[in-house]
Amino acid sequence: MACKRFSLFCWLLGFMSVASCVPASSRRSPRAVDYDAKAKKILQDTPLVDGHNDIPWQLRKNFMNRLENVTLDKNNTKFHTDIPRLRKGGVGAQFWSAYVSCLNQYKNSVRLFIEQIDVIHRMVDKYPDAFTFVTSAQGIKDAHKDGKIASMIGIEGGHAIDSSLDTLRMLYDLGGRYMTLTHSCHTPWADSCTPAKPEHNGLTEFGKIVIKEMNRLGIFVDISHVSHKAMHDVLDVTKAPVIFSHSSAYALCNNTRNVPDDVLNRLPQNGGVVMVNFYNDYLTCSKVANLSDVADHIDYIKNTAGINHVGIGSDYDGVPRVPEGLEDVSTYPKLVAELLRRGYTDEEASKVVGQNLITAMEKMEKVADDQRKEKLQPFDNFIYVNKTCRPPVDGF
Repeated sequence: MACKRFSLFCWLLGFMSVASCVPASSRRSPRAVDYDAKAKKILQDTPLVDGHNDIPWQLRKNFMNRLENVTLDKNNTKFHTDIPRLRKGGVGAQFWSAYVSCLNQYKNSVRLFIEQIDVIHRMVDKYPDAFTFVTSAQGIKDAHKDGKIASMIGIEGGHAIDSSLDTLRMLYDLGGRYMTLTHSCHTPWADSCTPAKPEHNGLTEFGKIVIKEMNRLGIFVDISHVSHKAMHDVLDVTKAPVIFSHSSAYALCNNTRNVPDDVLNRLPQNGGVVMVNFYNDYLTCSKVANLSDVADHIDYIKNTAGINHVGIGSDYDGVPRVPEGLEDVSTYPKLVAELLRRGYTDEEASKVVGQNLITAMEKMEKVADDQRKEKLQPFDNFIYVNKTCRPPVDGF
């Protein structure tokens, strides 16, 4: 027995000696999580939906919309956006912004918005292997299955309709699927967040009719850029989910372009989504920001409004400064990996990148479908705006 015990002791001693010589990196341990690979898989399974990209404005500013001079199918570091980098970034759907300056309000804004919508259509048509034009939540899902980038139109600024519900209906027919109620100027029926002095204390009665007509049509009410009072007025009126196509959390950066807590707290009842903006000035209230700051805003909105009410609205090609680590449209996987690193489940990350927007869009479309079944007629309210340089439209 003693001999056997001695032999066993020697065997154990020898095993321990051998084990101590094995490099630590080769010993068994829990496998490190490959967050980059998990992020890539999430973007393969769920279309990433970005709420706001201003490349159509760059096409106007740099090329006067002459697409024969545009090469989006090649890397172009002058812009944040091109097709190779959209592919690398795993973008599944993009709201392209039809934007016109407030300087054109009461002048030629409707014409210029139509031209921007036209250039979006022509851009999509020029690159059919990459883009496909869609107008519905189902269209986003179908495009993703086909390996295409679903392309939608967001109308940035209520001055696009020149206070005309008729024009709003035509913009919908041309493919507009959200309208930002204001840009950096008040409209005759809604207050912007940018001028220090409000003009209407939120929405006017006509502004509330605009919301109702948008609900009837099936076009998102986008309340980025509006005053905080106007945000609440919209939430009081709308029957459909709203979006903030490119805004962040006011509590982390007290810029009026961001969403305050009292509005975030109303989103669960409304079903809307805040699509977090990447502009440094709205993230840190300074010219410097990084990827972690964007994740902080996503965290904050998740913790305040809930995981179902946060998304992504980069504002690429519409802002002069973007965060370190998120330099262009190729970098979205880094953000997804950061969320996973912070403890987001795959399902939660999928909601942030696109599923929340798709769900909100389905709900918005159902409101419109229900009102069509009820045979709700188009609103035909009219207001006269005594600010235009054009003659009054009174039949003559």
